[in-house]
Parts: sequence; structure tokens; C-alpha cells
Amino acid sequence: MKLKFFLLAIITMNILSADIQAQTANTDKKKSLVVYYSRRGNNYLNGEIVDLKTGNTEVVANKIQALTGSDIFRIETVKSYPVDYTETTEVAKKEQNDNARPAIRGKVENMNQYDVIYLGYPNWWGTMPMVLFTFLESYDFKGKTIIPFCTHEGSALGTSIRDIKKLCPDANIKQGLAIRGGNVNSSDKAIEDWLKKTSE
Repeated sequence: MKLKFFLLAIITMNILSADIQAQTANTDKKKSLVVYYSRRGNNYLNGEIVDLKTGNTEVVANKIQALTGSDIFRIETVKSYPVDYTETTEVAKKEQNDNARPAIRGKVENMNQYDVIYLGYPNWWGTMPMVLFTFLESYDFKGKTIIPFCTHEGSALGTSIRDIKKLCPDANIKQGLAIRGGNVNSSDKAIEDWLKKTSE
């Protein structure tokens, strides 16, 4: 009887110890969020979402989310961009020239809980779209780690890293990843390698 009690006590202690270790591991693990802007799903016509053929940044964002287990937030502008891509680039250029801050639909709930932000965007006119400026000015990123990624057609990250550092001077900005739009569907290895480097 005493032996059974002793064995039961040891088993109970081991279970409690494992629970404490698991709780500690969860506490120590930094919580991450993938935030991105992509043209896909971001245009509205008569209240309905227009499914655009573009959406390269969204593809990469979903891959990062799947690999990291992060939460995810899609930035959506209040005022829709034109469905035509060329017209969109013209609007984007005017926003950049005007140093505009396009309004955003919704917000990240309890941003304070996130330690790491994966920030994704297409390269428009040498940097990120102006709605990213709106987003970065809407929260306090002090002490947080921002890991940028972008899709592009030849300009890579442009001046976006410099712009992020200006907007978030108290954040830790890590090495960014730039993927050509035509390569997003075969970018898994590049993303995995990049995630390993940024986690070091």
C-alpha cells in the first residue's frame, strides 16, 4: 500500500513538473503577428470584394503565418484602389507625392501582446504603400521586433527599410526579405531560410 502511494506521488509530481515546464515555455515564447497589405481582397465594388489576379504579398504572408504559427492581420484601406493595376499605381504615386496617410479598416486588437511583427507589402514606387505608413504610425512599436518582407518586380526592398526605421526608431528592425512577384509560389525554401536567419 505504501509503495502504491509512493509511486502515485512520484507520478503526480512528474505531471506537475511537466505542466510547469510547458507553462514556462509558453511564457518565454515570443508571440508574433503577420501584418500585410496586398491588393487581393482589398478592392470593393458595390460592397462586394473584387477578386484581383494580383495578391503576391498575401501568398507570402500566408506562407510565413503557416511556418511560424503567428496570428495574422490584413491591412485594408477604407478607400479602395482602382481595379485596374496601372490606375492603382497612379493613385499610389499621388499618395506618395502628397505624403498621404490612407485610412485603414479595422485595427489590431491588443497590439501590446505581440513581440514580433512580420510586416509585408508590395514595393510601390521604391518603397512600401503609404497605408503602411498609416499603420506604423498607429501603434507603439517600442521594444518590438519588426521583420519586413516585400514582393516586387525588380526594385527589391527599395527604401522601405529606411522608412520603417524612421517611423519606428525604438523598434528592432531585422533583415528584410524581397521576393519577385512571379516567384511567390515557389518561395518556400527562401522563406524558410530567411526565417531561420531572423530568429538567430
